[in-house]
Amino acid sequence: MDFNTGSIFGAFGIIVLLVIVFLLFMFIRCFRIVPQAHVFVIERFGSFKCEWETGIHFLFPFIDRIAGKVSLKEKVVDFKPQPVITKDNVTMQIDTVVFYKVTNAKQYIYGVERPLAAIENLSATTLRNIIGELELDSTLTSRDTINTNITAILDQATDRWGIKVERVELKNIIPPREIQDAMEKQMKAERERREKILQAEGDKKSQILVAEGEKESQILRAQAKKEAQILEAEAEKQAMILRADAVREQKVLEATGEAQAIELVQQAVAESLVKLNNASPNEKVIQLKSLEAFAKAADGKATKIIIPSEIQGLAGLAAGLKSIAESDTKQ
Repeated sequence: MDFNTGSIFGAFGIIVLLVIVFLLFMFIRCFRIVPQAHVFVIERFGSFKCEWETGIHFLFPFIDRIAGKVSLKEKVVDFKPQPVITKDNVTMQIDTVVFYKVTNAKQYIYGVERPLAAIENLSATTLRNIIGELELDSTLTSRDTINTNITAILDQATDRWGIKVERVELKNIIPPREIQDAMEKQMKAERERREKILQAEGDKKSQILVAEGEKESQILRAQAKKEAQILEAEAEKQAMILRADAVREQKVLEATGEAQAIELVQQAVAESLVKLNNASPNEKVIQLKSLEAFAKAADGKATKIIIPSEIQGLAGLAAGLKSIAESDTKQ
């Protein structure tokens, strides 16, 4: 009996201990910590109660429950390619990348059942509507316009779900193979056309530079020829001036020599006449002295000497000069 009583009390104590541990564990679990950039949506008896923000909170067991844990960070979703048809009936594959974040946790939990699937389907339908109004060339060159339109439409549609669509980007635009081949041929032809244009422009500039160089060369040669002619004319002018000066100086020297010769002749004649007058010579002596006077004159610097053809005329000239000298002496 004592053994049974001790066993009962031992088993009861273990049960009580287990209950206490369980209650302690449940009490500890009632304390919940909400991390940064997260929001917990709390329900009480199945209906929305509140939103827990960052910090520590107490959850009543069996009464409250966490309906959802929502991250407020910006998320990036890459959706698979979607077939779209352009205005000119070209089927393409386009995949999109959506950047979004949750701004209202309650609307995000209760607004839509599968938010990502809803965004993907909405993005696909919006993309088909926008691309359907554009032709192929416009689709390939209007990425920014398409991104802006899709972002605006998705942001407006997802606002009631507590989702803010930041932006939408077209990741890849994949046209059909035949369209790609045609585009590659077009790009090759465009590159060849640009290459020819650049080559033609290069040849044009090269010819212009060559022509300008030839023009400048001709101008320089003409200027050099002109300067050479000017220098040659100035040299010829200086030479002519020097030659004229030389001729002038020569004539001056000749005239000076002739004047000096005449003066010497006159002096010689005057001296001879004085000597003859003092000696009272006869006619023969006068003729001889005249010849000597002419000889002295010939030895001077005179280039021209006039000699009478007859000695008698010369003697008469000497006699006349003698009478002139005598009259000058008497005076």
